Amino acid sequence: MSEVFEGYERQYCELSANLSRKSNSAALLPDHEQKKQRFSEIKVGLDDADALIRKMDLEARSLQPSVKAVLLAKLREYKSDLNNLKREIKRITSPDANQAAREELLESGMADAHAVSSDQRERMTMSVERLNQSSDRITESRRTILETEELGVSILQDLHQQRETLLHSHQKLHGVDDAIDKSKRVLTAMSRRMTKHKWIIGSVIGALIVAILFILYFKFSHH
Repeated sequence: MSEVFEGYERQYCELSANLSRKSNSAALLPDHEQKKQRFSEIKVGLDDADALIRKMDLEARSLQPSVKAVLLAKLREYKSDLNNLKREIKRITSPDANQAAREELLESGMADAHAVSSDQRERMTMSVERLNQSSDRITESRRTILETEELGVSILQDLHQQRETLLHSHQKLHGVDDAIDKSKRVLTAMSRRMTKHKWIIGSVIGALIVAILFILYFKFSHH
């Protein structure tokens, strides 16, 4: 739900209730100048109400389709409410109907005024309830967003720790690889030396055998 729309909505509900009270009281004012001043105030209020309706309409149409449909439905109710209020004010400000309306209100003991006030209170109560419901939904949405953000931060922290662990393990594996390569080089060098030593020992043993055979031959040949 749009906080901007709700702000306009709250302003409109307060303005609508205020205009309804002013229109009801204006019909009973005895002084012409006071009545003229009150009607001027009502006209300014109606212009402000029209401006709020236009702002709500623009804000609702800029939102996602699912939200826009709900807000436009509410907006139609406010437009109808404003049109009814304009007709009521027009009826009250009419020169022919002004005196008749005043007499009718006086004769009925303010019965119609009470009825209008009751309707207005009911309309305001419904508007306040809708605003409270919207505020509750916004609060719940904010709480869900905060929980999601906290979960996301926790997941990112876990991933960072896992990355550090993997990097550390990777470094250890590099160290193991280096040690293995070094061990291979040492073993290769030792193997080469052992092979070289084997050839040397074999040559010495061969030379000794030849020398022994030569000595034995020389010894037996002189007897």
